[in-house]
Amino acid sequence: MTIASLRILVAGAGITGQALAFWLTRGGHQVTVAERFPALRATGAQVDLRGQGIEAVKRMGLLEAVRSKLVDEAGVAFINSRGKARATIMANTSGRGRQTLTSEYEIMRGDLVHILNDVTKDDAEYVFGKGVDDFEQDPHRVVARFSDGSSGEFDLLIGADGQGSRIRRMLLPQGSDPYWRVGIHMAYWFVPRIASDSIIRDTYMVAGGRQIMRRSHNATETQVYFVMREESEEASAIHRAPVERQQEFWAGRFRDSGWQTERFIEGMKTSPFFYSQEIVQVRTDTWSKGRVVLAGDAAHCASPYSGMGISAGLVGAHVLAGEINRHPGDLPTALANYDRVLRPFVNEIQGQVNPRLLRLGMPMTQRAIDVFQATTALACFLHVPDLAARLSKEDRGGNWQLPENPAPTSAA
Repeated sequence: MTIASLRILVAGAGITGQALAFWLTRGGHQVTVAERFPALRATGAQVDLRGQGIEAVKRMGLLEAVRSKLVDEAGVAFINSRGKARATIMANTSGRGRQTLTSEYEIMRGDLVHILNDVTKDDAEYVFGKGVDDFEQDPHRVVARFSDGSSGEFDLLIGADGQGSRIRRMLLPQGSDPYWRVGIHMAYWFVPRIASDSIIRDTYMVAGGRQIMRRSHNATETQVYFVMREESEEASAIHRAPVERQQEFWAGRFRDSGWQTERFIEGMKTSPFFYSQEIVQVRTDTWSKGRVVLAGDAAHCASPYSGMGISAGLVGAHVLAGEINRHPGDLPTALANYDRVLRPFVNEIQGQVNPRLLRLGMPMTQRAIDVFQATTALACFLHVPDLAARLSKEDRGGNWQLPENPAPTSAA
């Protein structure tokens, strides 16, 4: 498909970075994936695929591999302090309409990372423990300076380095703030699974705009999520503090909240991983400058509440690689087309995150919690969520259509 083989550096070996490596190597390019972490970062909590993201995986020929690793999550229950379900919204497994709160394709992030790595590691060069600290470019090349003091010359640098992207920080004008904040923070970790942990995701609301979620992904582990509404400098800064300080902060905000809170707080201490983040979207008018371009969360993070974060990364990689493969000798055209084609999809999924609706699901008073649960219970009794999902004509990505394949693949 190409008339020229480009030397392409991808910063970040996450899901978007590896999806780019998949399509770009099949377009005949020399791809180097540089990951600051010393090994493949195959940790993280449960993620889902929806709409166009499912189609993107199918185009890669990886749908069966994904299906083999799916998490068995049947639906979402809203529970009281005794753990009793007040309302339950089941997954839409009809094959029609849109997904509910639980997708038909729930998978652990680490499993998806490994699936992508297995099909790219022999074609792309992976370099671990080496991040991109700086770059300079001219009309003919981009020179990347790495964290180990070395440098390399490439035709294109792609920043797929996540929500906190260093590449984006260097690309945008000084002082730019790409974050659109919704005033919500989240932390998650794993605890040992116990007999009462079912395949239904439990959601427990606590007065003060707090929420606890529990979901189990295998026979021995359960995921715990603490979520809260708070607009304070302390809450925004805590995610950059040492892990021990983060854990103290979250324990302090949730201690004595009822249900299984103390079990979850105690489990923080021995969890194999712990992650704390502010819920934001990344919104910027430009995704590229010269021979440097952003992809995935670095370009257009839609936030976990969009339900389309992973799908957007896969779709964005599909579009970007396709334009590069079709216009390898004209990168300005390729990058302009990438923005033109993908931007409507990104606007659609980002626009579906409404802070006012999010806050409705995180009430400040017990009375408001009771009203929310009673209303949800009535809706479930009348089968409203199920009917709404099945009768919907489009999923969260709207009617935007995935473009043609970036490159031929025998596995598809």
